[in-house]
Amino acid sequence: MNVYTSIVGFFQEGGLFMYPIMLVLALGVAIALERYIYLSVAKTNNRRLMNKILPMLKRGDYQGAFNITSKSNQAISQILSYGLARMKTAKRRDDIEMAMEEGMMEVLPRLEKRTHYLATFANIATLLGLLGTIIGLIQAFTAVSNADPSQKADLLSSSISVAMNTTAFGLMVAIPLLLVYTVIQTKTTEIVDSLEMASVKFVNLITDKTTSS
Repeated sequence: MNVYTSIVGFFQEGGLFMYPIMLVLALGVAIALERYIYLSVAKTNNRRLMNKILPMLKRGDYQGAFNITSKSNQAISQILSYGLARMKTAKRRDDIEMAMEEGMMEVLPRLEKRTHYLATFANIATLLGLLGTIIGLIQAFTAVSNADPSQKADLLSSSISVAMNTTAFGLMVAIPLLLVYTVIQTKTTEIVDSLEMASVKFVNLITDKTTSS
């Protein structure tokens, strides 16, 4: 109960700027959860689809592979669909690679969507905390200038401690958001690397099949 009372008291003493910082926190948490779940599901589905398509590519069943990838909305399926579709009109390795790069360019925005907002929200939370503190200090010095001289020291110290609450809360929001941003950015990079590796593996399989035949 004392912890809850302390948290409520800390929030109330911070002033009006605590509310926009709380809003930034809520938006950041919502985006972080959505991105983490989306990327986790995408990584699992990409791996499952690649494991399903790879044996078909090895035995040269390109039409069967295209039928599967064209019906799926996963990132890996879109990239492979571009490559398989280009095989029907072009046999050169460079043409297939360019087609798959085009697919990668369409997929990347979906993987990186909204992630950059987390870093932006972290900066906003810090700046809001500093702004709230500055305004609080201005109000504190204004109040102290009109106070009784014997009470000025106590009034100023208490006012400053209250004004610093917004900076503390802003940093408490910003630091976790930056950490989550790094985690999600790393997860996105891993998926992009796996897609590029799958693309290279696909092109190598196609080249080997064409050369052997």
